[in-house]
Amino acid sequence: MLYTPLKLRNIELKNRWVMSPMCMYSCEEGVANDFHFVHYGSRAQGGTGLIMVEATGVVPEGRITNKCMGIWNDEQAAALKKIVDFVHGNSESKIGIQLAHAGRKASTWNGKQISLEEGWETVAPSPIPYEESERIPHELTVEEIKDLVKSFKKAAERAIASGFDLIEIHAAHGYLIHQFLSPLSNTRTDEYGGSLKNRSRFLMEIVEVVNKLLDENHPLFVRISGTEYAENGWDLAESVELSKMLKQKNVDLIDVSSGGNIHGARISVFDGYQVPFASRIKKEAAVKTGAVGMITSAEQAAEILQNGEADLIFVAREILRNPYIAVRNTFKTDEKCFFPVQYDRAKI
Repeated sequence: MLYTPLKLRNIELKNRWVMSPMCMYSCEEGVANDFHFVHYGSRAQGGTGLIMVEATGVVPEGRITNKCMGIWNDEQAAALKKIVDFVHGNSESKIGIQLAHAGRKASTWNGKQISLEEGWETVAPSPIPYEESERIPHELTVEEIKDLVKSFKKAAERAIASGFDLIEIHAAHGYLIHQFLSPLSNTRTDEYGGSLKNRSRFLMEIVEVVNKLLDENHPLFVRISGTEYAENGWDLAESVELSKMLKQKNVDLIDVSSGGNIHGARISVFDGYQVPFASRIKKEAAVKTGAVGMITSAEQAAEILQNGEADLIFVAREILRNPYIAVRNTFKTDEKCFFPVQYDRAKI
């Protein structure tokens, strides 16, 4: 199954390997450069079915760091189009982009909040910092929330114009949308707080405006944290319910990660440790899922698919170590996977 195509709306992924979105902290003013061109292009040359571009800020204040990627202006979109055009012209890979806002976890470097002089004021659903020592984030007004929904829409418009095949909304890892979802970081008493429906409202409004821009040739993914490993916090049961809601909103796949919202949460990390979250969501919400987290071999990836635990395999650190992980596993089999004709001699 690892090399079986998967159709999402009208696009077909040639295999189930996905380069997981990973921040590279290498932009100036949010603009992708030659490093990113080589970084993403090399994974496409390695036969990866889908390349996911890193978390990309929809507004300047939505970046995690001042070196993160952005798509709030035309210069940034033009730089990304160069990457997209190369991937489409020189491989069989599809390429998507993850749209994001870091919320209270913005304005940092090396995991530490930087000064207002170097960075910017952070925002959140409630005035609760990620760490007690950090500045209290600005509590978003309803009008400001509506403006951010519009910013996600504008970013999606630029992404489509740049040629991306699909869009993923980043609602995981303790960033702004996750902050709204969690009752530990969202203590609002208006229409954006309280019940699961209200805490999900920000995400649903983003999904609605983005999906209005997408046709049958452009699927929509949402990345969530299956759990945040904290008592009375966001958990797998709510993730299942959220995934059911997202399916009703025409979201094509739930990309299931975990954690990130509660400082100091204790997480037991082992090979495939997040796969059970993707498996339960796939079964109980009846929606396609992507599995991610310490997946390091074709054998492990194939087993996840054969067991029906997920539909796509998102690979992070392993694809940094081995950009050719997808195609290398076909050199001694009958499986078909893109490999540049210029490199054919390397199969022997």
